[in-house]
Formats: sequence, structure tokens, C-alpha cells
Amino acid sequence: MREDSADPATAGREALSYPFEATPEPGQALEVAPGVRWLRMRLPMLALNHINVWALEDGPGWTLIDTGMDMPETVSNWQSAFSGPLGTRPLVRVICTHMHPDHIGMAGWLTRQHNCRLWTTRLEYVTCRMLVADTGREAPADGVLFYHAAGWDDAALEHYRARFGGFGRAVYALPDSYRRVVDGEELEICGHRWRAVVGRGHSPEHLCLHCPELRVLISGDQVLPRITSNVSVFPTEPDADPLSEWLASLASIKERVSDDVLVLPSHNEPFRGLHARLDALIAGHEERLERLAAELATPKRAVDVFGLLFRRRVGVDMLSMATGESVAHLNCLMGRGLIARELDAAGVAWYRST
Repeated sequence: MREDSADPATAGREALSYPFEATPEPGQALEVAPGVRWLRMRLPMLALNHINVWALEDGPGWTLIDTGMDMPETVSNWQSAFSGPLGTRPLVRVICTHMHPDHIGMAGWLTRQHNCRLWTTRLEYVTCRMLVADTGREAPADGVLFYHAAGWDDAALEHYRARFGGFGRAVYALPDSYRRVVDGEELEICGHRWRAVVGRGHSPEHLCLHCPELRVLISGDQVLPRITSNVSVFPTEPDADPLSEWLASLASIKERVSDDVLVLPSHNEPFRGLHARLDALIAGHEERLERLAAELATPKRAVDVFGLLFRRRVGVDMLSMATGESVAHLNCLMGRGLIARELDAAGVAWYRST
């Protein structure tokens, strides 16, 4: 995630409005639309210290959207919520927007505690199972080659080897089955129709939920008001073009979802001004792509373009994410035929304008 304070995507932020002055304390809930409650769970990261989760009245029970990360503090927060504001109804299902640990990390715990099912898209469930299975494995040779090609030095590669396989430590054991949600499907929740709007780029098959009747969009990480979601290439699919998928998804959401919705994002605060935010996100990425293509008149590695894409210094803790996003921009430009990639004798990739 990138803060937008010094980002091209700040364009249009003045068109956004934030209708709620307060944010809920962990374990508490705030009603933001009829039958829709806003809860917050803490995250251990300094730059991104919370995730918003949503509880929807669903007949006699609750449907939860996203879960928080698997850690003792989140368990305590959920226990407080179910002994407090959510204690009047049972939990009947858990819907996860996507497979990142802050969103799906507690899904297994919640579904087992409350004897209900996990609902999500197929690629999010399968990808999460795959990444969890890497827990405790040695770093794969393909991953080392990928980051070597991006320009990492030996110290960075050793750090990657040491930290590999940590994804599953933030995810409680997933349920062994799930209910698949597909794009365009309508879910009935407490007499309202919530349409599944699937996006791509930040994750393989990210689920948003749109209720035209309530004029609400639960946007997950697909649309955030003040930060830009990470769009990365990973060693498992080094030639992927997630940025093109991301830009197409943002344009599709603008076509499918009206501008009058209250947007409920996973981070920051609920806001209005969906179309302005979508336009700004698209324009910001296009500006970065144009600037990057111009700079590649002189060949560069992926690690050499960090200064063009990120305003703050990239430390070792952000190196994987920054590299993935840099390669995503470079692969997008290659897909457009604007740059070419060549490997040198050491296996390092150099990118240049065509």
C-alpha cells in the first residue's frame, strides 16, 4: 500500500467526502447504513495499523465481511464484539473479499467457533491454500532467480531466504470447504440484493459487494480513499501483467457501480465520491507509466526505478512489495510494446525503451 499524500493519485481527492467523524474502537461497532455495522481490528504494521470489517444483519443472524489477521489481539477483539454489539444474533456466514491475511486470517477461527461457512471467490480460496502450504518451506530457487533478476544483492536475497514461508503464520487454518462466489452473482442478505463485483490486480479474484437499494459498495482493497493498493508481480508468475488487470477492473467498477454509493473500504474511512477516486487511481498509474517509459531511454533494472514509483525510501522491509510493484509497471509497459527486457550474462534483467 502507498500513502497518497505525495502520489499522483491525489488528484480528485478534494471530491471525496467522509460522512463519519468517529471510528469504532476494536470490539465495538458503528452503524453506517441500515443493517450494516462498521468494526475495526488492529494490525501489527506501523504504516497500516487497522482493517475495517463489516457486519450485515442477515435474517436472525450476522454475515461478516472480512475477519482481521490471526493474532491474539484479534481473537480478543472478536470476543468483545460477540459479547457486546454483535451478541444479539448468531454468526451465520463469513464472506472474505480476498486472500490476504488481514482479510481472511481469522476466517477459519470464526467459522469453526460459530459453525458456519466461508464464502469467497475460487481463486482467492485456492491461492490462499497454496500460500499457506509454503509455511516452513525453504525459499524456492525460482524465487531467488526472480529477485536476482530484479537486481537484488546477496544480502537482500539472504533476507528473502530467511523470511520465506511466513504467510501462513498470520492465517488460522482455513476451512476445508467453502462456498464459491462468482462475478455478477446476487446474494440475498436480510432482504437486500448484494451483487458480486470481482476485480483483479491487487489479488487474483477480489470480491466487492454492491447493494443498489442501500447505495452501498463494500470495496475491500479494490478502492481505497487515501492509499493506493499494492499491485505486484510475484515469482510464481513472473510474466504476469496485474497492472493492466487492475486498470481494467477500476474502469469496469465505474461502469457497473453508480457514483451515489457510500464506499466501505478495508482501510481508512467510509467515503463518497467513488467515480472521482477511480478516475484518480487510473490517472495516477498512467502518469507513472508514462514517466517510467520516458526514463528507460537509459536501461535500468527493476530496483533502479523505485525512485520513480515511490516517494519514500524503500527499506528491506518493503523490498519485496516495491520490487513486485516495479515489475508490474515494467511488465505493463512491455505488454503495450513500449519497452523491452534483456537479461545480461549474470541473469539480471535490464529494461529499455523500444
